[in-house]
Amino acid sequence: MQNDVSKLIIQSFAEIAKDKGIDRDMLLSILEDVFRSMIRKKYGSDEAFEVILNPDRGDIQMMHIREVVPDDELSNEVTEIGITEARKQDSDLELFDEFAQEIFIEDFGRRSVMMARQTLAQRIREIEKDNVFEEYSERVGEIVLGDVYQVRSRDILINHNGTELIMPPKHQIYKDRFRKGDTIRCVIEEVRRDNGNLSIVVSRTSPVFLERLFENEIPEVYDGIIDIIKVVREPGDRSKVAVVSNDERVDAVGACVGMKGIRIHSIVRELCNENIDVINHTEDKIEFIKRALQPARVLSVDLDSTGKNARVYVPAEQVSKAIGKGGVNIRLASMLTECEIDVYREPDYEDDIEISEFAEEFGEQIIDILYEIGCDTARSVLNLSKGEIIRRTNSRIDEETAEMILRTIREEFEEDELN
Repeated sequence: MQNDVSKLIIQSFAEIAKDKGIDRDMLLSILEDVFRSMIRKKYGSDEAFEVILNPDRGDIQMMHIREVVPDDELSNEVTEIGITEARKQDSDLELFDEFAQEIFIEDFGRRSVMMARQTLAQRIREIEKDNVFEEYSERVGEIVLGDVYQVRSRDILINHNGTELIMPPKHQIYKDRFRKGDTIRCVIEEVRRDNGNLSIVVSRTSPVFLERLFENEIPEVYDGIIDIIKVVREPGDRSKVAVVSNDERVDAVGACVGMKGIRIHSIVRELCNENIDVINHTEDKIEFIKRALQPARVLSVDLDSTGKNARVYVPAEQVSKAIGKGGVNIRLASMLTECEIDVYREPDYEDDIEISEFAEEFGEQIIDILYEIGCDTARSVLNLSKGEIIRRTNSRIDEETAEMILRTIREEFEEDELN
């Protein structure tokens, strides 16, 4: 009976542990802890006991080891045994010998055996959770492919190799329509524990998801020839991706888009036809702002001294493109460039004005400098940003003066329009 019970316990939990990826040493440690817990509950201490496990044979052997003492000196029946009682078991025993007696699982009673089973199952579940937590914590930011097994009113539950993943509403593209059994691709966003419960949160709205799709679909990105500098998204509507090539022979934007857009189209389809603008990154903030506002054509950019605020001028017919539907284009451009962007319509000039007509406001010296850089009309000056005026004049026109020049010319045209 002893062997039958022990084999049943060890074999059943050994199979479970194998399925859950728990190694042999860990299983032995758990089994020993459980049986020592049973001993402590019955005897009050486990110091005088040895637990010997042989999972290959399915044996559990528990030995109660006590010291043989004179009957009148017996003070602790857990660690000592009287000489008379000991010699009933083995007549060769002498005083102060060790007396080893095997105890059996059945000695603990049916209730204790059931509790041991429950404790083992609980410990294995806890270790399984720890293993899953460690595995998926290392995979945060990685794309996984799973099957939808339940669609709640708000959350989508996904089966990934037997592990439950959850996609809350904020991580779902609003155009997504998934049903039970559908295959779904997403990125591991977060792995957390809430009051002992393991939650693996996945996302399709994260910028990281788009970045990983680029790595999967575009070999140059995967190989590190092209670096993704930054990704900003309004999931399902539009995204902007700033890229840079580490090889001058490779066009970063062309490689990402592919011949006739074949590479980018596969990503667009995955994201429910989300428009993706791929932009060449540059350290020139003004040029980067111009590129970030594509598909709109930008005439000029006035950037303040902090580099955090920009006034952007575009042709009248380009204003709606620059702002985008619901303001999506200008919002994404602001996020990409980390600059607050305001879009202004270029005044509809009927006639240009000779720059010399501003001599009274600017002074002859400034007029001469503007002529030197090829700005002989007011409109040609407005086509430059404040920073461009400073650079092209080698700082002979400082920031404050450049601001004054641009402001004065704009005000002049605005007055003409009103008249």
